[in-house]
Amino acid sequence: MTPSRRVSLAIPVFNEQDVLPELIARVTRVLDSIPGGPHEVVFVNDGSRDQSQALLEQAAATDPRFTVVQFSRNFGHQAALSAALDHVSGDAILTMDADLQDTPEVLPTLLERLDEGFDVVVVRRVGRKESAWKRAAYHLAYRLIAKMSEVPIGVDAGDFALMSRRVVDALTALPERERYLRGLRSWVGFRQTTVEVPRAARAAGETKYSFAKLISLALDGAFSFSIIPLRISAAIGFAAFLGALLFSAYAVYARIVLGQSPQGFTALFVAGTFLAGVVLIAIWIIGEYVGRIYAEVKRRPIYVIDSITDARGRRHPR
Repeated sequence: MTPSRRVSLAIPVFNEQDVLPELIARVTRVLDSIPGGPHEVVFVNDGSRDQSQALLEQAAATDPRFTVVQFSRNFGHQAALSAALDHVSGDAILTMDADLQDTPEVLPTLLERLDEGFDVVVVRRVGRKESAWKRAAYHLAYRLIAKMSEVPIGVDAGDFALMSRRVVDALTALPERERYLRGLRSWVGFRQTTVEVPRAARAAGETKYSFAKLISLALDGAFSFSIIPLRISAAIGFAAFLGALLFSAYAVYARIVLGQSPQGFTALFVAGTFLAGVVLIAIWIIGEYVGRIYAEVKRRPIYVIDSITDARGRRHPR
């Protein structure tokens, strides 16, 4: 392990007052065990409404390795993680969630892989502790996104990863406002590897990712790195057109050759409903892309900072 290396931890926080004391204690022990330094932890408080900010500021006042970035409101997990990456200064940067399902104790193992010449060490989650339906949903979503993506995105891998300084510099230089960082992490390239780590249960509190937010994150992954949905909608439309063309040919044949006219209100109703559904799905898919273009062209910042509590516990309003 490189003795002079400085390690940074980038951790977004949202309403995690129940888990923060254990998180801070465990992160502190891990940093104490790693040679080199001075190491640092950058917490980004994503507009928490509980006592998270007070606990983080207290930690920063007692440990000079802690910095706290406070958002003006809740901007979302990916924005908070982006802000953390914007403020870290280490040579090796670990991104992880605050709920301790990402176990900081694996950091020395990840650093060993970095010493082998890799720039990105992605943690693949195994043995998830969620309910069966959620595990199945995660399993399906990861594989669909990976299958559609134009760049190789690892399955069962979230934001828990260790990256070299040049990878983080490449990520922070990207202009996207709608961010799916685990996909961007693959897009920037460099030498990447995967380490399997058992997925721990949440240490305390409840998940902040609602079903709607999980769906939104999955859609970001699908639409940010692929135009396959557009091609699928085009294929469905072409198939519907071909079916209508064949049915029209049959109707002409039946009228001229057989002397009959195809009948059946039910068939007509089903065909009309099907075509209307195809059109609406195509409009929705196009709308997803247009909405992302709309968000990008406005050029609003990804986040707005209220204050930064530095490594000496001093709070600086922005």
